[in-house]
Amino acid sequence: MPFYHKLGKIPHKRHTVFKKPEGGIYYEQLFGTEGFSGMASLLYHLHRPTQVKAIKGNKNVKPNIAIDANLQSFRFDGFKVKPIADYLESRIPVMVNDDIEIILSAPKKSTDEYFYKNSDCDEVIFIHKGTGKLRTQFGNLDFKYGDYLVIPRGTIYKLNFDDADNRLLIVESRQPIYTPKRYRNNFGQLMEHSPFCERDIRQPHELETHDEKGEFLMKIKKQGKLFDMIYASHPFDVVGYDGYNYPYAFSIHDFEPITGRIHQPPPIHQTFETSAMVICSFCPRLFDYHPEAIPAPYNHSNIDSDEVLYYVDGEFMSRPEIDIGNLTLHPAGIPHGPQPGATEASIGKKETKELAVMIDTFRPLKITKEGLELTNGKYYKSWLEEEDK
Repeated sequence: MPFYHKLGKIPHKRHTVFKKPEGGIYYEQLFGTEGFSGMASLLYHLHRPTQVKAIKGNKNVKPNIAIDANLQSFRFDGFKVKPIADYLESRIPVMVNDDIEIILSAPKKSTDEYFYKNSDCDEVIFIHKGTGKLRTQFGNLDFKYGDYLVIPRGTIYKLNFDDADNRLLIVESRQPIYTPKRYRNNFGQLMEHSPFCERDIRQPHELETHDEKGEFLMKIKKQGKLFDMIYASHPFDVVGYDGYNYPYAFSIHDFEPITGRIHQPPPIHQTFETSAMVICSFCPRLFDYHPEAIPAPYNHSNIDSDEVLYYVDGEFMSRPEIDIGNLTLHPAGIPHGPQPGATEASIGKKETKELAVMIDTFRPLKITKEGLELTNGKYYKSWLEEEDK
């Protein structure tokens, strides 16, 4: 969960007159969640943020569901997603349910022609390849390989890429995304046993303040449609804000793994949570140090959740045939674990170099038509002994 942040100019008291030096007043906006009871920030605009000149129509962007009820394990080759110039067109939903969409994206161009806002979902954008700048009304955040960009719903943003070679894993969540509750004390501070702390969270900086009127194209995602609206003033006209609700960045490389004498369960890798899913970071770490420890994860049943793993880099101890950019789905209802031979091979190993992102959902995932095109459908047989194939 972000902590209090202030940037730019704000009045000494909220909901009071805040005068411009040249005359007139700045316009206050509450940017809040969960009605008036969730995290919020107060922003101060040069122009009223409510001015819409035109609504140009909308298009359907609902995922094309190919498998509605699934009990098969899948491996998706994420790097088969073809690079597409436009950022929004490049977003390919692979797995979805009523709570989240798991999206792969390979955009080649920055979002120069429009501004984007997701009105329904918080977004977590994991940067697998690429560098650049996330630009928002809250200020800018530089990003690079390994960064999570956490973008609250309603945030207006642009993504500026430094070049055309970019790979993103995007999670859209209909519930607010927070850091795990068990890492925080009663006051919201991350505690000493947390695998990261506030010092690791990067807050917006470089506040852009554009005093421009005209026509500004805003693309807004809401209820499975993408609306085109024309704003009458530049959306980045904020002179200052303060509060708790704003985008931030956290690098997977700043996650400090928790280890033990014997194998530790996946919740030790947890990085973010909602009421409907968790996101975990598997990072390079020392293996278990009990003299008889088995470093490979034990076989386990997904009783209450579907498990998705996105493989980022390194050597994947439990699945040696996995490639970088692969995405695996292990659905609730059946057990899964290491490939044949991986458990035995792990004994005596001292460390792992793997880097991966895990997403566990508490409702079953549906597989899209585009997702099916990324798999050969044979992954579920990978647990068979050689003589049984």
